Amino acid sequence: MADDSHLRESLLQGEQVWRGGFLDVRRDRVALPDGQEATREYIVHPGAVMIVPLLPDGRVLMERQFRFPVGRVMLEFPAGKIDPGEAPFTCAVRELAEETGYRASEWARAGILHNAIAYSTEGIEIWFARRLAPGPAKLDAGEFLEIVAHTVEALDALCASGEVTDAKTLIGLLWLQKWQSGQWPLVWQPGPTL
Repeated sequence: MADDSHLRESLLQGEQVWRGGFLDVRRDRVALPDGQEATREYIVHPGAVMIVPLLPDGRVLMERQFRFPVGRVMLEFPAGKIDPGEAPFTCAVRELAEETGYRASEWARAGILHNAIAYSTEGIEIWFARRLAPGPAKLDAGEFLEIVAHTVEALDALCASGEVTDAKTLIGLLWLQKWQSGQWPLVWQPGPTL
């Protein structure tokens, strides 16, 4: 492993600027590698999961949901925040069922992505789900979304045209295409009993 000590910053003093029901905003004073000091502002996030649900006909199950911070309806893979003490796999199973109504009998963990490394600790675990069975969705209060299905080719075209801009969905499509081409293997495991 490479020695990266010449790049590391170290914490001098930490401060919680604001804490809400979901986000924890910090402002820290750090020592830079050259001995100077700087301020780092960032959000502490509990982590999340994203699921790439594969339908038997080869299409992927997706959601359309209004996202207030960007002021538009976004096309994205199902995803959700990890609850305190919850295992990422448990969260993936729960989120897929709650948001889409589908349950999967096979699951594979692809990896993790950090979508905003300059200002957030959030890591999103990427899970694939297949052998899906439909059921009733159980959306959270105040959650409104529409379930849609797209072929991989149609999703690729939407991404290429700039219609899809959600980072986790773009990464999910990349991982899906790499897996389908045999370049990035997935190890499948049984899911909970349906």
